[in-house]
Amino acid sequence: MGDMKFLSPLSLPTILVPVLLATAVPSVAVAQEPQSAAPVKELAQLLASKKLASIAARMPDNREEFVGALSFPGQLIVVWARTTAPAVVNEKLIRKDYREVYMDLNAASVIETRHFVTDLGPDGLKSRPATKQGPSDSHDLGAKSMRFDGNWREDKMSEADYMKAYAEADAAYAKAIQALIDEVKKAG
Repeated sequence: MGDMKFLSPLSLPTILVPVLLATAVPSVAVAQEPQSAAPVKELAQLLASKKLASIAARMPDNREEFVGALSFPGQLIVVWARTTAPAVVNEKLIRKDYREVYMDLNAASVIETRHFVTDLGPDGLKSRPATKQGPSDSHDLGAKSMRFDGNWREDKMSEADYMKAYAEADAAYAKAIQALIDEVKKAG
């Protein structure tokens, strides 16, 4: 049969392990990119180009829910909630009194529906800081506060529950940011 060579059983793991690692690493990197990263970057660029420090909008799925944001160098603070006075908030939105809408959402919203995100960067909601001692993004929903510092044990939860809470917060944040982007573009 000629010079046919067969791989020894030890050669198979030597070949497969690097191949499996090479295919697994990109999926981990993709999973770590926040859903909110691209929309936040777009919003930050739009706000800077329009010289806006605040923006507000109506959420697309609920006529009584609004979102407001304040932009500071290196930080975006966003709140969204149902309000007890949607007509009043809508009037302020029509007048483009975005800072007032933001303040109303902090003070006169239905507490159990209120989301509050502090995005340090702003670069999207991150599941943990870039460095161990670095600042953490946070998400509050009603009276429950969640710092995304990677310390799920301190929050008395499993890593899976922590990552689920993070994914839900990031998805909700991306949706709120998209409503703000649409408002900036509509406002011209």
